[in-house]
Amino acid sequence: MTTLSPSSPPASYPPALSLAGRQALVVGGTSGLGAAVVRRLADAGARVLAVGRTAPDTTAPDTTASDTTAAARTILADATRPGSADLIATVVREEGGLDILVQVVGGSSTPGGGHATMTDAHWDDELSRNLLAAVRVDRAITPLLLERGTGTIVHVGSIQGRMPLFNGTLGYAAAKAALRTYSKGLANELAPQGIRVNTVSPGGIQSPSSNALAQRIAEARGLTEADGMQLLMDSLGGIPDGRFAPAAEIAEVIGFLVSAGAASVVGADITVDGGTVKTA
Repeated sequence: MTTLSPSSPPASYPPALSLAGRQALVVGGTSGLGAAVVRRLADAGARVLAVGRTAPDTTAPDTTASDTTAAARTILADATRPGSADLIATVVREEGGLDILVQVVGGSSTPGGGHATMTDAHWDDELSRNLLAAVRVDRAITPLLLERGTGTIVHVGSIQGRMPLFNGTLGYAAAKAALRTYSKGLANELAPQGIRVNTVSPGGIQSPSSNALAQRIAEARGLTEADGMQLLMDSLGGIPDGRFAPAAEIAEVIGFLVSAGAASVVGADITVDGGTVKTA
């Protein structure tokens, strides 16, 4: 099932960064970081197809109206469900093929309390969302990239793949670490065939949701919202940059990676975290 939405005129980009004439697919592209990626690629001239479980919602707290109108077509599908990848691939083929694939799907919903609170169902959900969704979509979509003999894939990981937090997101962290390793192996496999694969690993992302979390922390402890945000950053071991990165800044990195300007970047994991991860 699909819905259509208009695209806006592309902004001016230098030739090495322009995506004019290219078609992109953003899985998880209807809200939050995914919507920001859709906007960035469309601004650079790409025709963008967005995949999401629901149609874009201009009232969603992490999504702006401009983000939700950037996709040329929205494919309604849940990438975490087996079988959805084939549906997505069928629509992409109908739309004329593909040059760029960005996988943004991910997240965690397990309870706090450490590893002992995680059931098999929790682990299955974390792995499905944060690793297997990308694996399945890659398997279905890669033939379309290979038909053109060139293309790029970007998987969105997390710094938790390097510095896992155990309380509530251990399964998420483990799955993102596996995604990074999988991406490196896939990059080595596909590079000789003209397909570049890279990973972008954000730290904390600045959004209405993170601000609301900081406010809840502050209210629970009788602190100011600024103090609540500081406690949130401290939970990650501190952020030298002193802030979470806005989704648009992470989308800029992804926009560069899929451009000709990054033609020699293969198998890399680009960290966008304000210095949170202290060592490689």
